[in-house]
Amino acid sequence: MSSKRSLAPRALSLFAAFAIAWCAPAAVHAESNPDHEKMPWMNKALPPDQRADLVLAQMTLDEKVQMVHGQGWGVLRAGAPTPDGSNFGAGFMAGIPRLGIPNVDLADSAVGIRMAAYQGRYATLLPSTLGAASSFDPDSAFLYGSVIGRELRSLGFNMTIGGGVNITREPRNGRNFEYAGEDPILAGTMTGTLAKGVFSQHVMNDIKHYAFNDQETGRTKVNVLLDHKAARESDLLAFEVAISIANPSAVMCSYNLYEGAWACENDYLLNQLLKKDFNFKGWVVSDWSATHSTVKSALAGLDQEMPGDDNYFNQPLKKAVQDGQVPTARLDDMVHRILRSMFAAGVVDEPPVRTVVDPFRGRDDAQHIAEESIVLLKNSGGILPLNKSASTSIVLIGSHADVGVLSGGGSAQVDAPGGNIIDNKPGGAIWGTPMWFPSSPMKNIQAKNPQAWVKFNDGTDPASAAALAKSSSIAIVFANQPMREDMDAVTLSLPDNQNAVIDAVAAANPNTIVVLETGGPVSMPWADRVKGIVEMWYPGVGGAQALANLLFADVNFSGKLPVTFAKDDQQLPHPVVPGLAGITANIDNKDLKLKIFDVKYTEGARVGYKWFESTNQQPLFPFGFELSYTSYTYSNLTVDDAARTAHFTVRNTGKCEGTEIAQVYVALPSAAGENYKRLSAWQRVKLAPGESKDVTLTLHPLSLTVFNTDKNGWQLLPGDYTITAGPSSSETPLKATLHVHS
Repeated sequence: MSSKRSLAPRALSLFAAFAIAWCAPAAVHAESNPDHEKMPWMNKALPPDQRADLVLAQMTLDEKVQMVHGQGWGVLRAGAPTPDGSNFGAGFMAGIPRLGIPNVDLADSAVGIRMAAYQGRYATLLPSTLGAASSFDPDSAFLYGSVIGRELRSLGFNMTIGGGVNITREPRNGRNFEYAGEDPILAGTMTGTLAKGVFSQHVMNDIKHYAFNDQETGRTKVNVLLDHKAARESDLLAFEVAISIANPSAVMCSYNLYEGAWACENDYLLNQLLKKDFNFKGWVVSDWSATHSTVKSALAGLDQEMPGDDNYFNQPLKKAVQDGQVPTARLDDMVHRILRSMFAAGVVDEPPVRTVVDPFRGRDDAQHIAEESIVLLKNSGGILPLNKSASTSIVLIGSHADVGVLSGGGSAQVDAPGGNIIDNKPGGAIWGTPMWFPSSPMKNIQAKNPQAWVKFNDGTDPASAAALAKSSSIAIVFANQPMREDMDAVTLSLPDNQNAVIDAVAAANPNTIVVLETGGPVSMPWADRVKGIVEMWYPGVGGAQALANLLFADVNFSGKLPVTFAKDDQQLPHPVVPGLAGITANIDNKDLKLKIFDVKYTEGARVGYKWFESTNQQPLFPFGFELSYTSYTYSNLTVDDAARTAHFTVRNTGKCEGTEIAQVYVALPSAAGENYKRLSAWQRVKLAPGESKDVTLTLHPLSLTVFNTDKNGWQLLPGDYTITAGPSSSETPLKATLHVHS
């Protein structure tokens, strides 16, 4: 993650950057010392906690304090000094060389490693994590994390700060593309498994932004008001699931306030919930400049201040310990949590060694994930798949589809090889400037049908786009929504007059297909006037190849929506993004000049599809929805009360092989007071034409329970639970009853 808000251009000239890169250390382990191997904590057979305690016993007060804060903004901020030994990433914690404890080099890496261009390196751009969540595939999530982990190691980093699991409570959130959708169990499962993949590469992982950082507008000013029951059953449930799967090295606390207390000095969130109830063993690291105090933060559970320039956890913390305001035992706990996480991940025993990133393997992995992520939303009259015919004429319109695909911005921005493909300017990303990657839809569509006539129009003028579309067999409009950190979309509507372009093209050519490159849900006032709609998300460096394979049916669509698409903003719990009243154009936080303000989540735990069901509204496209080139039927649902499993049959009734994502939902007994169902389980089921498979799914325990605030625990209510199964949240044709006795 890390939110790096006031990010500035590079602090150094390009020449200086390469000079420093040339002199950079080959690895991030502590300086070589044969005596290190003799130190008792270097015994790999010992548990991480024991090894941490052995180191801690040898540390001075200054060494302990050194480990609980970063060394400054470094390359992220113009004019800031770069710490000695830094790998030029987002953050840096100095190690203890005399004890064999390495530096911790942190890299922004939500969808790939950021700022690789700074050192003339390459990193793979993966599809957005929201897109990856469309796969409903934990194996794909693990692959995603392993790609990030292995490339972090190759680039000399030993910690990621990706792992965003904030649910899509606010569909216009500028960072939704870094997260995993609106359902807490799906989001927690996918993000936790992704983080586990990072960890598998001996790289420390994290989960963020804890908690309720559900909008970027006023993110350092928002005071979230949400009762504990609803919080535990929604936002915090996603964190609980992710943490239980990933056992993360760190959890990053967020900028906002919750119930009047900053997230990074919130005793309820950090001490009571995260460390006690979730049994989290790692350390709490602040988001960048999200620390607001010394004693209060330390006692509330914050373990490390980043990036360190605010000077709360360096000398002021040392003095607070010496004066007895912060117990020595608390400082020791802070350091222990960091050390044990370093040992657990293997960054001490298996330090990174710089290696050239394998771009071909990365591209192949990115393409595979994209093929599972892209969602077919409409296919009227069988407009897809496209025919491989010499008589076909295809026009591609908009979003630079002749040369590339769009990527997400902010601290998740990965540098494009060769620079931004749309302007051919060398160098890394510029904060706030959308970046397209060299994965050309036009080239890949042409390659699938070499004899076809394929042309491009930039889509800036509706009339010229319509004229070219009228002379073509097929018109494919690429529409985009650039999104990034530190800014939300004012509306669900596509920006830059793109709706008018789509309307004009659809009026000129009845065979119009729209391909969306968006960071989240968008409205589609033209949906009834086009034949095909494909949600591509931000598809990564293999995105165009994946799209072409899907459009020509070399691969079948299987991705399903991890978020609900509303018809318009008025269907949302908050028709206007809190803090943007009266604002009509996208705007940076720095230009809003907001003071601290309350945001009351009156919808409670009814996020996404739960909101729509509870308010009897029909969205444009529901959670879990997709189409493919084949069809499926569901039958024979039974429930095992003792095992709490659902058993049913899925059959491929079409003519193509396909993979169906079968979904199981649960509606709790009336005593729960809920008028909506919850996603409980799912499975990708691969089927040949005519093939049937029996599916048995274990219902997720937390989907069956309510949070009892009086008992501070999850409660399974006695009564009848309605279990339904089907292809989406709005289509669950099978029904059975789970009986729970008191």
